[in-house]
Amino acid sequence: MLRIDDSSDADLARAVAGREPGSAEEAEGALYRRFAPRVRLYGLRHLRSEDAACDLVQQVMLATIEKLRDGAVRDLDQIASFVLGMSRSMAKDIKRLEWRREKLLLAFTDPNRVEAPASDTTLDADRLEACLGRLAERERLVVLLTFYADRTSREVATELGVQDGNVRVIRHRAIERLRTCMMSRDEVR
Repeated sequence: MLRIDDSSDADLARAVAGREPGSAEEAEGALYRRFAPRVRLYGLRHLRSEDAACDLVQQVMLATIEKLRDGAVRDLDQIASFVLGMSRSMAKDIKRLEWRREKLLLAFTDPNRVEAPASDTTLDADRLEACLGRLAERERLVVLLTFYADRTSREVATELGVQDGNVRVIRHRAIERLRTCMMSRDEVR
């Protein structure tokens, strides 16, 4: 039986991975309590946001525990290094996503403009829904997976069983159809 309080990080990792007798659930909790503060500090330092740091903790610890359960961690004695590597990787992904959003925001908005847009340019949710309904099913799926689920072209391609390039072409054409539909003065149903 594993004594949680006296266990090393490697012993806890082995218990989670099911390689040592003991309660895997208790070991998961202990591993979380040991590494969560470290991951949070890493997140605060590199992401400079309490919310982003807390999100990083959840993502890293969930991924770590899942990898341990699946036996995907090669050297359990180096679990601290594994968690640090996951923290680095996921923090980079978060920063990259934030950078992309800022870049898009700058590209499609005028930072000097403060007033609200004119009423004819505001988003009409009902019209958008109707225009989305006019798209072919695959086009609609690509648009929703890309912009609502925030997935990459590769992830969308894998899910739909098509090539990355096809996803980009489908998305481009679907956006053009949406733009045309949204800008038209016709009644949309």
